Amino acid sequence: MEKVLEIRNLCVSLNTYAGKIRAVRNISFDLRKGETLVVVGESGCGKTVMSKSIMGLLPEDISEINKDAKIMFDNKNILDMSKKELRNLRGKDISMIFQDPMTYLNPTMTIGEQIAESLIIHEKIRKKKALEGVIKILELVKIPDAKQRINQYPHEFSGGMRQRVIIAIALACNPKVLIADEPTTALDVTTQADIMELISEIQAALNTSVILITHDLGIAAEVADRIQVMYAGEIIEKGTREEIFKNPGHPYTWGLLRSIPNLGQKNKKELYSLGGTPPDLFSPPEACSFASRCKYCMKICTEIKPETTEVSETQSVTCWLRHPLAPEIGVP
Repeated sequence: MEKVLEIRNLCVSLNTYAGKIRAVRNISFDLRKGETLVVVGESGCGKTVMSKSIMGLLPEDISEINKDAKIMFDNKNILDMSKKELRNLRGKDISMIFQDPMTYLNPTMTIGEQIAESLIIHEKIRKKKALEGVIKILELVKIPDAKQRINQYPHEFSGGMRQRVIIAIALACNPKVLIADEPTTALDVTTQADIMELISEIQAALNTSVILITHDLGIAAEVADRIQVMYAGEIIEKGTREEIFKNPGHPYTWGLLRSIPNLGQKNKKELYSLGGTPPDLFSPPEACSFASRCKYCMKICTEIKPETTEVSETQSVTCWLRHPLAPEIGVP
């Protein structure tokens, strides 16, 4: 399958008053045409920093990216692009859906003007024609009475409708890649389902490649083609949806899966909670980052960084338990 995005050896550090946070640590992966790649992990594991680095949205004054990193799109390294090239890329070829629509919508502009802005900049068309296109886009994201609502302001929309506006802005120029960063945060369950169904429908219609960032494995189970599990700034497991849910290889992935509520369970019992806390990314462990929380931790886990084991052509796990000489341990 054709690759539309290739990330290689990406490391991102953030300089703060307390020191340097190693937010993303040497990650590599590909995104294929038309697929949905879901990135899961706890809050603070580096998912959003990774996505903003792809978009070139990290603040230059506090962020550092290693010189040998590559984010390849259309045979160009996004990290080498000028500010003008990045402006042309964002919105047109790669778009992003952010998790808090009120933060990213201008309260002083109508939603029609905000969506049209992308068309005017990237498609080089006049405002009147752009607003005609906005009506079609609003209908695509299922906002009723589009002709009237283009003249309304963000505060006149519900949370779910504001998120649809954000999706409309992201899709205005039919991007090849759509990054959705926790697109259903703070929405009720019914609205969450509607938003995810909408993204899936639009992706199928436009053949867009999607990177979905979430901590909700329930969402991943519904929409993912492939899943990447992040922990402490690293990708610790990759695989297809079936492999991650049916044959997970990393103890952290086991913990995430065990924490999903089972609606069919007859006997009430306490929901599983993974003990311990993630490592300090000001000075992350040189060996396994998960060792302090892992009940299967071996001596080598605290001394040497684990190797990545290829479980299959599509699944890999970065854990010493998957080494051929490791003791046999079944999924709990």
